[in-house]
Amino acid sequence: MKDLKWKTLSSKYLFKDSWLTARQDRCEMPDGRIVDPYYVMEYKDWANAVAFTKDNKILLVRQYRHALGDTYFELPGGCIEQEDDSPLTGLKRELLEETGYTFEKFTNLGTISANPSTNDNITYMFLAEGGEKIQDQNLDPNEEIEIYTYSVKEVLDILDQHKMMQSLHVSSLYFALKKKGLLTFTPKG
Repeated sequence: MKDLKWKTLSSKYLFKDSWLTARQDRCEMPDGRIVDPYYVMEYKDWANAVAFTKDNKILLVRQYRHALGDTYFELPGGCIEQEDDSPLTGLKRELLEETGYTFEKFTNLGTISANPSTNDNITYMFLAEGGEKIQDQNLDPNEEIEIYTYSVKEVLDILDQHKMMQSLHVSSLYFALKKKGLLTFTPKG
């Protein structure tokens, strides 16, 4: 396969804040063509989990998302912070803060990107099993999160009704349900 990787010749920051960083790069393609400007959004890496409780229900959170101006179901998870020594540590912290649940077993399902053409971060996907509520939520000042537990069928109904809009969470559900043998496809042709 041909090497398609670009070389970054220079970068400058246009905006830097805790939740949004915009960078402008000047790049060279393998054939020598220059791409200038190329914009990159820098974000912290994220982690989320398809989290099964001890009674085999999937834990979902519901919260308002201002960019779309509506309230949606999502998977629990969030940003991996500097003090987290690994994506799994960050996920465990987020699960406890958002839901008050701890889990007996974690399976790494891999990584995905929201948009690798413009965003520099990745999302770590996990399957969490054996969840048990041990404390109340410990939310950030700008969070208001409702917690729900649903059967696999109910979660699939939520997807069919487009009540879960976060594409990274939909992708994580696919990988987790496939891993557990709860999602099967029969290809045609």
